[in-house]
Amino acid sequence: MPELRGLIHVEDTGSLGFGDHSLATKSKVSDFSHQGDLYKVKSFFEITKLERNGLFAYESVPGSTVSDYRLTNKGIEFKVMAKGDCQITLGVEEDKEYELRINEDHIRDVRTGVGGKFSFVIELSPEEWATVSLRKKQAE
Repeated sequence: MPELRGLIHVEDTGSLGFGDHSLATKSKVSDFSHQGDLYKVKSFFEITKLERNGLFAYESVPGSTVSDYRLTNKGIEFKVMAKGDCQITLGVEEDKEYELRINEDHIRDVRTGVGGKFSFVIELSPEEWATVSLRKKQAE
């Protein structure tokens, strides 16, 4: 497991790392500035939540640890670790088509509705990283 450098931090690649699924009690950090955005994270073994500029961005139940979190105009990519399987909800653009990949495997295509939230369950081996990619599909 990579070295944890606080509940939220900028990694050497310029991406974000956040959350800590090993915490017994809820911890939070507010007003973390990164690339012109303000982030707030709450995390412990039961849940991890991330807000960007006051808006929902990420949630996992149970809690998770995230690294290499990148948000671009094409979608979201990150690595996630937890004590086992978890449900992840991402805040993305509403009424758009996305492709979900886990560890480079195509899982499914989805169209978001009003509110732009997308949820899925990810099967995780305890304390092993999985790579998640939710990419916006090109208009045909």
